[in-house]
Amino acid sequence: MTVASPDFAPDYAVVDSGAQGRAVLVFPFIGQKLLIGPDAVLPCAQDLQDMGSPLRTFRFGTFGGRDCVMKVWPAGLTVPPQLTVGDYRSLWGQWPPGCLAALVRARQLAVWILDHRCCGACGQAMDLSRSEIACVCPACGHKAYPRISPVAIGLVCKGDEILLARSPHFAPGMYSALAGFVEAGESAEECLRREIREEAGIEVGNIRYFGSQSWPYPHSLMLGFLADYQGGELVAQEKEIEDIGWFCFDSLPILPHPSSLARRMIEAVRTAIAPRP
Repeated sequence: MTVASPDFAPDYAVVDSGAQGRAVLVFPFIGQKLLIGPDAVLPCAQDLQDMGSPLRTFRFGTFGGRDCVMKVWPAGLTVPPQLTVGDYRSLWGQWPPGCLAALVRARQLAVWILDHRCCGACGQAMDLSRSEIACVCPACGHKAYPRISPVAIGLVCKGDEILLARSPHFAPGMYSALAGFVEAGESAEECLRREIREEAGIEVGNIRYFGSQSWPYPHSLMLGFLADYQGGELVAQEKEIEDIGWFCFDSLPILPHPSSLARRMIEAVRTAIAPRP
């Protein structure tokens, strides 16, 4: 159930200053914030000329026959007046899937670059490796690869009802499936059981894999599962869950965006239990 993005192909290469190549798409970041121009288009070189030299510049993939190049400046730099900040969620529906896939990778790599300017082992300044996607310490040889944080997200079913909850940081009125980060030594299935027990007070079983989605907030990999209710009474975890409940498909609240993994799981279950004509 993972959404494919055949037009974007990830790769990696250090780009030397002043190097000439084929046409490029430049993804500029101030910290973790992507800069875009009017009508949500990526900036051209002229738009960025007054920003000074970036911390890092490298190719991270190709899209539509063009190289995708990242330029990362430190957080706190002033956004040029002709540009604005673009967010992955806000660009849904404006950018094609392949370009959004490029943005997912780029934003996670921007976090990686900013988090590894200095070596975590000895404190020296890090360099970009030319042979692999890694930051390398020239003093002690320590390597830092892009971080990926697995998250188990599960849609719990009970007959013709599904379990949805509302977190305080959600958009107003929106509900979604329960999710949590996988802890050290834990399988994704064990994480899901624990998170649902902690956040909802119930037990689940018959856990089956649905699909995955890379999620750049800031470097998550969402692992989606369907599960069946086994027992217990709903008790929302204090401070983590504002509201929780069982919902029929004819009375659903506001749901996540259609491109999200949570929404795709909801729609798959809706289709599976819909009455046949």
